[in-house]
Amino acid sequence: MKSLQHTIKAFIRRGEESGYVAECIEIAVVTQGETLDAVTRNLQEAVALHLEDEDLAEFGLAEHPTVVVTMEVEPAYA
Repeated sequence: MKSLQHTIKAFIRRGEESGYVAECIEIAVVTQGETLDAVTRNLQEAVALHLEDEDLAEFGLAEHPTVVVTMEVEPAYA
């Protein structure tokens, strides 16, 4: 039997015109926000709504998964 994941991986990057875009890797969730705080809140809400009333095992997820975020940043040069 396949083990269930305890995390959902997401990636945050700058939007093409402004703000930030967050996208989950394992589930079909994409959201945006003008600030990092806003995109993080929107990501949490979007994941919760997407998984609401779903059988998490069908997504390969354990109960109460954690969202792990990777963020793309541009290097700063001195």
